[in-house]
Amino acid sequence: MSIPRRTLLGILGGSAVALPVLGAAASWAGRGTDTRGKVSFERRIHAPPLASSRIDAQGQRVFDLTIAAGRTEFTPGRPSTTWGVNGDHLGPTLRAARGEKVRMNVSNALDEATSLHWHGMHLPPSMDGGPHQMIEPGTTWSPSWTVHQQAATLWYHPHPHGRTAQHVYRGLAGMFLIDDDAAPPELPHTYGVDDIPLIVQDRRLPGGVLDPDEPTAGTTGLLGDRILVNGTLGPYLDITTRRVRLRILNGSNARVFRFHFADRRAFELVATDGGLLPAPRATDQVQLAPGERAEIVVTLTPGERVVLCSTDPDTGAGFVQRDGGADRFDVLQLRAAATLAPSPRLPERLAEAPRLPAHTAVDQRVFELAEHTINGRRMSADRIDLTVRKDTTEIWEVRTGDGTLHSFHVHDVQFQVLTVNGSTPPAHLAGWKDTVLLPPGTSMRLIMRFADYADANSPYMYHCHMLYHEDQGMMGQFMVLEPGQRPNPPSAHHAAHH
Repeated sequence: MSIPRRTLLGILGGSAVALPVLGAAASWAGRGTDTRGKVSFERRIHAPPLASSRIDAQGQRVFDLTIAAGRTEFTPGRPSTTWGVNGDHLGPTLRAARGEKVRMNVSNALDEATSLHWHGMHLPPSMDGGPHQMIEPGTTWSPSWTVHQQAATLWYHPHPHGRTAQHVYRGLAGMFLIDDDAAPPELPHTYGVDDIPLIVQDRRLPGGVLDPDEPTAGTTGLLGDRILVNGTLGPYLDITTRRVRLRILNGSNARVFRFHFADRRAFELVATDGGLLPAPRATDQVQLAPGERAEIVVTLTPGERVVLCSTDPDTGAGFVQRDGGADRFDVLQLRAAATLAPSPRLPERLAEAPRLPAHTAVDQRVFELAEHTINGRRMSADRIDLTVRKDTTEIWEVRTGDGTLHSFHVHDVQFQVLTVNGSTPPAHLAGWKDTVLLPPGTSMRLIMRFADYADANSPYMYHCHMLYHEDQGMMGQFMVLEPGQRPNPPSAHHAAHH
């Protein structure tokens, strides 16, 4: 039986530390990892480097990306074997504008096949970088598409079926920012100065070294006891402006973060996965599951230091399963300069975000996530689980069925959350989303429109974004078709590189 964490704390007299601490690997609800006040913020971090690009003869913005192994010292003098894109670990930030055509030349210098998926991007399925677009060692994959969506913080990561957890854990991840002239100029927007992407990931570093083969541990997946930001342990960020925009990505395999500042100061939530909210929303916390993003704007005073933390995420933790719901971390220290450049006040309106009317949906579907399956089925590369007609709207009800923490990510589309357990969604779910967290007992109704692209030969994916669950088969395939088209799924060998 799964006992909610809040109930558990009541049983234990409201204390999450009423039971002895056994360490991160053996901990469970009530026995959490706690690094608050114990992190020495000794390493300065910067925004990830912007990827260089060029405009070719066809007017495409071209990025040249190489996936390769490297060496990274998370702790001085203790090098780890890591993977990176155009470097030893992680990857550069890709940046393109709405309406621009992009081309990615992705070369694989590893000794095994991998892929790169453009998470959150609206694009043809053959360009998506899912498990059907594998890049063999020594080869180059060159997808191209036109950016047809509003300003947003997206990201990229590998998506090989059965190996995604390990490939991400070793370091393959990076940001993909979309610019849009419609975004208000008052938002902080100078990259690396007042506009900073933060890739937050938990890791285990036994002896100070990353074990690249660890990420299958636990019911939920691997939960590390050390936090990296932009690949750096014990990070601090120098701030030179009164307001700073932090684009936060939870790039972890399984951990849920509930971010807030140590002094509980309020900040403005300005964007979620798919782009800007209609208006800034004042809050003092934001929760992100793996794959989710949030953009926040925080105001600082000259000379102050403030710590970004994560404590007690609402995971629905059960008494005998560990999902990180009792863990508490110091994540990043912000250090404001003695003099801060002025920043404009945020506008009252950020973006147009018309709602998709529920009555326009032509179909409603149910997806139950349980025991590494969706609707009782594990992923099969040569089975198409459903087909959707192009330029139609659907409502997908997603729910958990096994008492375990899950999430749900849909490729190609940004969706809107209609209800959570039958009620109006909270503020952080009011914008465009592509990934949502599903604690045990949760049901969400999501509305989405499948526009622009149809392909009878290439599927999109939907899956749990707890990467261990995904690798175990909690994933399905769908195709978007023109009226009268019949699916012609690819053969299994294209997606079965274990």
